[in-house]
Amino acid sequence: LVLFDRTMASSSSSASVSSASAGSSSHVGAVQLEGLAMLKIVKHCKESLPDLVTGQLLGLDVDSRLEVTNCFPFPNREDDENSEDTGAEYQLEMMRCMREVNVDNNTVGWYQSAYLGSYVNESMVETQFNYQQNLKKSVVIVFDPVLSTDSHLSLKAFRLTDQFMTLFSGRKFTAEALKEAQVDFSKIFEEVPIEVHNAHLCRALLFELESEQYLGAQVEPNLDLPATSVLEKNLEFLIEYGDHLSADHSKLQYHQRALHRQRVQQSRWVQQRKAENALRRRDGKPELSEVPDPNQFEKVSPASYLKPMLNTNQLNTYCEQVKDFVGESTTKLYLMQSLSS
Repeated sequence: LVLFDRTMASSSSSASVSSASAGSSSHVGAVQLEGLAMLKIVKHCKESLPDLVTGQLLGLDVDSRLEVTNCFPFPNREDDENSEDTGAEYQLEMMRCMREVNVDNNTVGWYQSAYLGSYVNESMVETQFNYQQNLKKSVVIVFDPVLSTDSHLSLKAFRLTDQFMTLFSGRKFTAEALKEAQVDFSKIFEEVPIEVHNAHLCRALLFELESEQYLGAQVEPNLDLPATSVLEKNLEFLIEYGDHLSADHSKLQYHQRALHRQRVQQSRWVQQRKAENALRRRDGKPELSEVPDPNQFEKVSPASYLKPMLNTNQLNTYCEQVKDFVGESTTKLYLMQSLSS
């Protein structure tokens, strides 16, 4: 996922017109998603399976509400040197064409597809950070085609929290920096509620179709249990990310041991220098400095807690999905037991 700076520079200048009346606050209370834009996102993500895809969100910023009225997909990038330039030109051309036909062309964020909730990674964080730096009120919409069913649409909107934006801008993810910023894995993203909006004619058409029972004939029994393969895959991901956390823990332990060895070496050097200075004072010689040279000992770079924190957030996402799956299945089982008795 690469954010094209030239596109963002153009879109941020046009988006400033629509957000001027909203003030300097960057709070987004809700995302109003047009039904047509939602169908475009769903169609693009489902047709591209098993590949994960991304796209641009277009719309307006009205007070604390972000209205997403349209979108378009990003082209699949090939492994060539000019892929980023080609993608930037494509986005600029798409926005230019939409402006010519009087369609909202202000960038309000981006969307991406996910596989069983696997979307928390450094690439997504970096892309969303760049969006929110250029456009204060921007969101990322995540659609999961695998978790979506006839009765459930896995569509969520996220933003980086203000605390994490400040932390990420400093590029320091040490334990001291996390403690000072008061950021943990639960304060990386904030979910923004999505409200699907349809035009009155669309609502009238849906009502007519429902009254003629065109939709009712396709509805499957709601008491059917969901496929266990989803639960099995989530448990596999839980085990995998548990191993990732264990590896991260081992790396942090190795860093702590290396830091402890360095401190012991520095302490021994200071003690030896003090003993040497005591002998020099007794012999009437000038004393040597007791402050060690910074380059004298092997430098231990500070440990980064960003990856362990993202892995913990992703692990928590899998746990929530397992909880929802088991809760829904257990409810249906108890209901069927009561009906059968």
